[in-house]
Amino acid sequence: MSTSSAASRTTAPADARVGPSARRSDEPFRPRHWLRAGWLMTASGWSANQFSALLGAYRGDLGLTTATTTALFAVYVLGLIPGLLLGGPLADRRGRRPVVFAALGTAALATCLLMAGPAAAWLLWPGRFLTGLGAGTLLTAGSVWIKELSSAPYDTKAAPGTAARRSGLFLSAGFASGGLAAALIAQWAPAPMVTAYVPHLVLSAVAAVASARAPETVRTAAASHRAPEAVTGEGRVPGGAGSRAAFRWLVAPLAPWVFAAPTIAFVTLPGLVGDRLAGWQTVYAGVATAVTPGAGLLVAPLARRLAARHRLATAVTGLAAVAAGLLVAALAVAYTQPVVALFAAVVLGGGYGLCVAYGLTEVAALASPHRLARLTARFWTLAYLGFFAPYGITLLSARFTPQAVLAAAAVFAVLTLGAIVRGARRLRL
Repeated sequence: MSTSSAASRTTAPADARVGPSARRSDEPFRPRHWLRAGWLMTASGWSANQFSALLGAYRGDLGLTTATTTALFAVYVLGLIPGLLLGGPLADRRGRRPVVFAALGTAALATCLLMAGPAAAWLLWPGRFLTGLGAGTLLTAGSVWIKELSSAPYDTKAAPGTAARRSGLFLSAGFASGGLAAALIAQWAPAPMVTAYVPHLVLSAVAAVASARAPETVRTAAASHRAPEAVTGEGRVPGGAGSRAAFRWLVAPLAPWVFAAPTIAFVTLPGLVGDRLAGWQTVYAGVATAVTPGAGLLVAPLARRLAARHRLATAVTGLAAVAAGLLVAALAVAYTQPVVALFAAVVLGGGYGLCVAYGLTEVAALASPHRLARLTARFWTLAYLGFFAPYGITLLSARFTPQAVLAAAAVFAVLTLGAIVRGARRLRL
């Protein structure tokens, strides 16, 4: 070995000794804090959906009536709304970290109360209320935290709309996994109404450990606040009168469809096609609970491409998918076809993924930094009104056939799409 060759290796710059994918020496290391905080959104989605797959078990094993289980579902929404409305402003005042950790602890406590339900059924009521309270607070404060951790100085390479897609992906992962895991446990494991909740406690612990090192961002958000004349890329003043009008015309009409579409898919449809599922209703409901938000995960690349061209295209495509999914669902119900109903769930899930990506992206563009959590809370509050869609379909089905109600819902989705397009023209977007 020659001295010159050895010297050349010794004096070679560091960049020459690493591959092309290695980090440059002058590029500061930016840990993926948004990934750590993302586990909080997954825990929120999991806690929201794990109970739905167990409704049949509660009716069969505890003797609860359909009216009681429906009321327990409503109690969840009653806890969810104050969590959504109060979580955002509280996170703006106190910071993201303390609020999300308090919400995570509340959701874990709620799960413990639900696990005690077989021994004392009355504990299901506070358990469901606290589930909604914790999930709602995690949604608002957690999605804002991810948004800020996906921006400078924590992430300098994220494209516009990336934060909203990240929040939606983590949330959809929780929705998809929670219901399916609970359904499989309920079908085969012993003490299903206890053991089905154990995975959420484990996930909560993982989320707490993973997000513990994510930095607080509320001071950074306040410091980066721009004067009122700073406008968004599409000419709207963040937090101004134009933003409020844009929220009313472009976000509010779409928001209820965010959760109306998936809840119809995995709450309403399994019951309407269950006559051909003797003995397998719980597993089928769990599969529907998984494939619906799973489809929302799969459309994320499409949402990214549409948002890069024009955000409104994401809303149009999402609502069109919802309308198509409802028409397919009406066909499945008319002929009692579980396979067709699952296909409808996939289409509705795709619409859900596009709608939630659009809503979060639009809110992030409209809100000034110090009001981002508040506007996000308003979006999620309107979105969760969609959880009443299955109950509304049940009431209307007493006078009309379910397939007619689903077809009418498809028409309503098209009308919503038209209203948003008209609003965009009115705002000259």
